[in-house]
Amino acid sequence: MKLSPTTQKFVLHWGEMGTRWGVNRTVAQIHALLYLAETPLTADDIVETLGVARSNVSNSLKELQSWQLVRVTHVLGDRRDHFVALQDVWEIFRVIVEERKRREIDPTLTMLRECAIDGAADEELDAATLARMQGVLDFLEMLSATFQDYRHLSPQTLQRMLKMGGKAARFLGPDKKAPQ
Repeated sequence: MKLSPTTQKFVLHWGEMGTRWGVNRTVAQIHALLYLAETPLTADDIVETLGVARSNVSNSLKELQSWQLVRVTHVLGDRRDHFVALQDVWEIFRVIVEERKRREIDPTLTMLRECAIDGAADEELDAATLARMQGVLDFLEMLSATFQDYRHLSPQTLQRMLKMGGKAARFLGPDKKAPQ
């Protein structure tokens, strides 16, 4: 598969952004390639197109499947597995947010809840430290609850909410305590 210069630029940048988001560069590049591909690709197609090792492609595809961003499909007359990526950017966003919440926020909430319980009985822990821990817990619980409220909204409703958010912020005016 030959990539146009613009497609190459997109795939390479997606890999760079992936590393900034804590995702392996090759995983992100494969995701970008599959997202842009007009037809399902085999692992061999990906190896040839990106010039990366077959084992790296296999591991990356497993990672993308575990994130539910890529799935296996089959092509009539071809026994090999072919791979396709989710195509709806809103669905991609929803899946990534759900997975990050499940993998990162939920375990942190569990630990913070344990710290709140343990901290109340910890005579060596000063009240200010416990209050800061509680502040983080309260913040993450609020974000988690908000995510639960919004996760089943349609993309159209989310778009309207995002557009409305700026208008609401301007209507409410600047917060005196907010940094300028």
